Amino acid sequence: MPNIPADLRYAESHEWARLEADGTVTAGLSDHAQHTLGDMVFVELPQVGKVFAAGDAAGVVESVKAASDIYAPIGGEVIAVNEELAETPELLNEEPYESWIFKLKPSNKSELDKLLDAAGYKAAIGD
Repeated sequence: MPNIPADLRYAESHEWARLEADGTVTAGLSDHAQHTLGDMVFVELPQVGKVFAAGDAAGVVESVKAASDIYAPIGGEVIAVNEELAETPELLNEEPYESWIFKLKPSNKSELDKLLDAAGYKAAIGD
């Protein structure tokens, strides 16, 4: 059974989003997504400074099974990327909620309200 922390918001495309105390939003890949994709072998991180709308493809993860786009859960400017994933993409498998992919300065924080809560995400993945 996948781990679905209650304090996060979730996109139907399986990214999680966490609003930080400083108003930024940290994004990563859900436990369900990493289980489905299998062992991660490569992560293409977005560029710092790039601006995305909610749902835009922001990067790519490759696993032994498939390559999959990572989408921006909300719109905003990328202010940081997790460089550690370039060297050790398997962290997404080992610690999906500690291993963030990128951080955004949100264009509109209310977009977080459009994402699923833990119960909604659990229902969406049929768990």
